[in-house]
Formats: sequence, C-alpha cells, structure tokens
Amino acid sequence: QVQLVESGGGLVQPGGSLRLSCAPSERIFGRYAMGWFRQAPGKEREFVAAIRWSDGTTDYADSVKGRFTISRDVAKSTVSLQMNSLKPEDTALYYCARGPRVTYYPTDYTYWGQGTQVTVSS
Repeated sequence: QVQLVESGGGLVQPGGSLRLSCAPSERIFGRYAMGWFRQAPGKEREFVAAIRWSDGTTDYADSVKGRFTISRDVAKSTVSLQMNSLKPEDTALYYCARGPRVTYYPTDYTYWGQGTQVTVSS
C-alpha cells in the first residue's frame, strides 16, 4: 500500500504564495503520474494539476493556469505545487494522488494522501 504525505498548507492572505509538497512512501517510476486535487466544503473534488513522471509533462486546470506550478524531484521522488497569486476561491483541502497517467478524473488515481488545508483569507 503506497502512502502519500502532503505538507505545506496554511493560512495566507490573498495575493500570497504557498508551496505544497508530497512525499510517497516508495519511489515513483516513469510509468506513473502524480496529481494535485482540491476539495472545498460542499463541493466535489476537482483537478488542479498533474505531472507525468517519465518526462515532466504537466497539465493544469484553467482556474490555476499561470498561477500554480507543479514540479517533481526525481532523485527524492517528491512532487510539489507552487501556488502564487492565491485567491479566496483557492481555499480547500489539497490532496496529492498517484495514478497511471495524467488525467482530470479523481477516479483514475489509485493512491491518495490525507490532504493539507489551504486557507486564503485576509
């Protein structure tokens, strides 16, 4: 059973930045993709960003393009999400997930972390 542990969440003012990290319990190999999703109270879990481990190809939700950057550290087998120009509507529980490919659908991802809270408020 693969475990994913997120870190880096917190409270930040609008316009601020946060960096989330995800550390899997086992090394990530090229055949996988790593994704970030978020879920706000009363809303469905939604895709944020994903990265293909083999070549670093990325994809983003339209709502975060130009503000968020997903990256990977192959040596450490970690994935990060740099979030800039944060807005109150970015407030949510953010999850890291591992799946077989880059997709927008939560059901395509096999392993999930427990989530880290991001709150954007003045």
